[in-house]
Amino acid sequence: MPEHFHFAVAWDWEHDQDFVAMLEREIQAARMRTYSVSHHNAAETQRKIHRGELSFGLFLDRADPSSEGFGQLSKTVARTSTLHVNAPDAVSRVTDKATMHLEFLTKGINVPFSIIISPFNKRREVELSLTDLSKLGRPFIIKPANTTGGGIGVILGAESIKDIIESRQHHKNDKYLLQEKVQPAALDGKKGWFRIFCVYGLLLPCWWDDSTHVYAPVTSEEIRAYGLRPLLSMTRKIHEVCGLNFFSTEIARATDGRFVVVDYVNDVCDMRLQSRCPDGVPDGIVLRICRRIAGFLRSRRKQA
Repeated sequence: MPEHFHFAVAWDWEHDQDFVAMLEREIQAARMRTYSVSHHNAAETQRKIHRGELSFGLFLDRADPSSEGFGQLSKTVARTSTLHVNAPDAVSRVTDKATMHLEFLTKGINVPFSIIISPFNKRREVELSLTDLSKLGRPFIIKPANTTGGGIGVILGAESIKDIIESRQHHKNDKYLLQEKVQPAALDGKKGWFRIFCVYGLLLPCWWDDSTHVYAPVTSEEIRAYGLRPLLSMTRKIHEVCGLNFFSTEIARATDGRFVVVDYVNDVCDMRLQSRCPDGVPDGIVLRICRRIAGFLRSRRKQA
């Protein structure tokens, strides 16, 4: 019989330590066993799963597959009966911003005006006219479609076709999105820019300044006072489209009153604690996320 753990988390970023510790405490408090996969045991864990010596009930994968030892871990786990917090197929689909852009449009979710251009290695010339460029306004944003987060390859202040040509050289096999830059409204001195966490249907909206990256929880009173309920209804729609159980999205309240999804789906959310880092997530929000995952495990255990 394999040694069984109710929950396992794979992580390779040192700043995940506090989040993983908090998550394990909440799950262990419900008398369930947890297993942590990091650099020191990733390869060994994969071998044990492959040999049938180890099994998990629920698996949260936060590791970069390019990290040593983690390359095949998620695929190995996927070949077992383990349930993933975020299914690998769904993760693969949402990481393509071009795909998400088109799916959001189909579902009536407001997104910035965007132009999708082909990878450089498929079409070297930029299929874009000056008329198209004028529709974007200035400055505009350039995003590779398949970056894994952290703003890698994103140009926020693009001004010309020259900027586009230069940007495409960095990810030559990737599609690119050219997007209008949404100007957020001022709400009593606060920037109308939000990051909303969704974990097993629980929605946790936060104010999030796209310049300072500083968070503050959105209160129920603020939702009523500023008419912010669309943050919740839009995130529910995004949940339906992306199929992930744990993700975040960014939505801006534009100066013209529109609510616009400015960063579609982040499947590995930055969970640094605000008590440790000024631009971390408020500790209370992280705790609610951990408790929600633990609650899902408890309900699943009762149904078993």
